[in-house]
Amino acid sequence: MISSNIFKLKKRMHVTDLKRDVSLRVTGEIHIGGVMLKLVEKLGMYKDWSDHALWWEKKKTWLLKTHWTLDKYGIQADARLLFTPQHKLLRLQLPNMKHMKVKVNFSDRVFKAVSDICKTFNIRHPEELSLLRKPRDPKKKKKKLEEAEEDDLELEGSIYSSPGLYSKTMTPTYDSRDGSPLSPTTAWFGDSPLSEGNPSILAVSQPISSPDILVKLYKPQSLLDKAKINQGWLDSSRSLMEQDVKENEVLLLRFKYHSFFDLNPKYDAIRVNQLYEQSKWAILLEEIECTEEEMMMFAALQYHINKLSIMSSDHHMNNSEKEVDEVDAALSDLEITLEGGKTSNTLGDITSIPELADYVKVFKPKKLTLKGYKQYWCTFKDITVSCYKSKEEAHGTPALQMNLRGCEVTPDVNISGQKFNIKLLIPVADGMNEIWLRCDMEKQYAHWMAACRLASKGKTMADSSYNLEVQNILSFLKMQHMNPDPQFIEPITTDINPECLVSPRYLKKYKNKQISARILEAHQNVAQMSLIEAKVRFIQAWQSLPEFGMTHFLGGKREELIGITYNRMIRMDASTGDAIKTWRFSNMKQWNVNWEIKMVTVEFADEPSLSFICAEVDCKVVHEFIGGYIFLSTRAKDQNESLDEEMFYKLTSGWV
Repeated sequence: MISSNIFKLKKRMHVTDLKRDVSLRVTGEIHIGGVMLKLVEKLGMYKDWSDHALWWEKKKTWLLKTHWTLDKYGIQADARLLFTPQHKLLRLQLPNMKHMKVKVNFSDRVFKAVSDICKTFNIRHPEELSLLRKPRDPKKKKKKLEEAEEDDLELEGSIYSSPGLYSKTMTPTYDSRDGSPLSPTTAWFGDSPLSEGNPSILAVSQPISSPDILVKLYKPQSLLDKAKINQGWLDSSRSLMEQDVKENEVLLLRFKYHSFFDLNPKYDAIRVNQLYEQSKWAILLEEIECTEEEMMMFAALQYHINKLSIMSSDHHMNNSEKEVDEVDAALSDLEITLEGGKTSNTLGDITSIPELADYVKVFKPKKLTLKGYKQYWCTFKDITVSCYKSKEEAHGTPALQMNLRGCEVTPDVNISGQKFNIKLLIPVADGMNEIWLRCDMEKQYAHWMAACRLASKGKTMADSSYNLEVQNILSFLKMQHMNPDPQFIEPITTDINPECLVSPRYLKKYKNKQISARILEAHQNVAQMSLIEAKVRFIQAWQSLPEFGMTHFLGGKREELIGITYNRMIRMDASTGDAIKTWRFSNMKQWNVNWEIKMVTVEFADEPSLSFICAEVDCKVVHEFIGGYIFLSTRAKDQNESLDEEMFYKLTSGWV
């Protein structure tokens, strides 16, 4: 602490927007507000300085407590202070890959800054999004990469973040007659000056204009590459300036937490579209794995959405209110696949728990064995599968019994090959036991897969979400069917552009004409969908992929990764992605971080704790993902729309 003697800040105060150094003679007892007042008086310029604040460059600290003195902050005579605006321009790359210039408060914590950005864009539940630094492609030279970025920025719009414009009355952003987005002037900003920015592009999907765009964008080649991308998440508890973000820097606005709460087409036109866009690009850039049949289904949906988006912009849509109402119901239950809460479905008879009983083929892979599937009479009661050699022996002792609580459930399906497999990794004391179930038909598979998914979360088939889960699985399979009757398939036209609809690996595998034919064949399954329904189905199909919602981090050992999802943590093999061990958040007692050695330790109720070193990533990022998902799990539909920021910081900051 310095004394209150007079000292001189010679050429240590820099006014950034004037690019001018100013010297002041002050004492250590003067408060920050007084310093700024003296500075403005010395500048002698009559302008609005209300957005300006002092930034202590060496300590990377905003001096926002204007009643504090220089002594209290510990500012020495040689300290260099910047007098700079708190709101500065950012170049945000949105989930649809378009860039927007946005004026953001660089002194707010990132969580608050993102919340204000989302208010401006009319995106509800901003707690699901955050900011990510742009990944660097190691194969590209730095100079070429910068040139590519500048070219990409030609797509920019411009808008200024202004908190408080978010509609508390939730004015619908969809036309109730045809489901098309309403005019942004009336729906988003009313008579606000922001309406001049006209960011209607955010609610409308635009087709990819050229395959060159896909070629230029960075594609992770391995799970390790995906883990490196996640090093770039900003700390939500600190400001942009504290994290060395520069004015006009490009940051990515993304859905960080894959737990999408209370989606509603009447209020979430932009949120639904940006979710669709993020899922679309994740599939095209191979950030998430999918089968060939799934890829053609995604391509058909994308082709359909592109067509309807163009028609919608020309006001040629003619959907009914009924379609919008149906999608409304589907969207209100969309989060059920992510344990988002109770659905609107009837609970059914809660006095008895439904059961499954059928012949199912079971395979227990072991090393040095070539034995295949063996048929058993299997019963599924509560969260336990019991396997008997025959139906007649079902009242005796089972040959094999599996408790599925905490297991990993992965589909292995090929529609054309009539393969309907369920891969189970069941937790045991020393790791995971692998069991495969093979069903004969789609309907059987849908019921058993839905039951397995619920059982892994500790839920039975009596849960209200079971029937919806079965229907979602059947719907997902139906969209992958190929139409055998060529007379119903559209002729191949030049507007298909398969290079923009499938990922690069399939362009290498098949000719464009072959891909176009398969897309048009798959399109017959989705051709009757409205624009909103198609986007919702795309998002639901994305959620159905085995790798959905998995965020990877490099563990202490080079060959191991830590995966974090909305409800569990997984230690996994870095080369194959196979789960080694799973821990559920519902069984978690607490988690701690040793900041010195970068170790995260998670303690559980009934099993040994999990400890791992955060290699090549700030353990604060991992800590924030765990705390963030815990925070999101506390949301309820009957809450008001205000966020409990302090609770978020308490769970995620690590410093409280």
